Amino acid sequence: MVFKRLLGALGVGGPTVDTVLSTPTVHPGGTVHGQVNLVGGERDAEINGITLALVARVEVEYEDHEGHTNKTFASAVVSGPLRLAAGERRAVPFALPVPFETPATTIAGQHLSGMALGVRTEVDIAGQLDKGDADPLAVEALPVQQRVLDALLALGFRFTRADLEAGHIRGTRQTLPFYQEIEFRAAPQYAHRCNEIEVTFIADAYGVEVVLEFDKRGFLHGGDSVRTYHLDHAAAQQDLAPVVDGWIRAAL
Repeated sequence: MVFKRLLGALGVGGPTVDTVLSTPTVHPGGTVHGQVNLVGGERDAEINGITLALVARVEVEYEDHEGHTNKTFASAVVSGPLRLAAGERRAVPFALPVPFETPATTIAGQHLSGMALGVRTEVDIAGQLDKGDADPLAVEALPVQQRVLDALLALGFRFTRADLEAGHIRGTRQTLPFYQEIEFRAAPQYAHRCNEIEVTFIADAYGVEVVLEFDKRGFLHGGDSVRTYHLDHAAAQQDLAPVVDGWIRAAL
């Protein structure tokens, strides 16, 4: 993927930056590789540094309404100070680590509508931080996460939507300032007790916390109930439908 723009800090005739991702699709815990291509303008330019940031579009609740904002959740400096001569072409390679908690935007090759993640190139030039738009990044679910989602589909749940919510889920190992909710309409065998389930994954190098929020029907006068379960990455080698079915039946 390519994202090209004029560095506005130096105006017309200034240098341009062109970010190329050689790995536009990654897994949580993986690495985005690519290079930042710089082309000098009509005059020499002093660049103080280049930083790449992972950004996500997140839903935020205010007192009287809901809105969206872009949140940076990881970054890496890919270049220190450099002098870019007029007309000079320079490539800066990079390797940007992706946190394990990074939400999935793609499941089994299908994009989740409403999910927007990207890599933003920030150039410190002439004492000003020039922030561009984010170059889109696709994140595939981890194998164990995919197994849980496959289990829900096998049990008859129907995917409805996914979004990112600002905040933290209490009692989890969450470190990012937001979390993902993947919503499913209840399968027929659970529909008399549950309207829908929201799934959140909190992953790290050792495994994943699976947070299930049930929108219950006819239980303690209705309301939501949250349960957290733990799986290690090796669980991706097994059929998790019986496990997930047991979780749901116990919770309901």
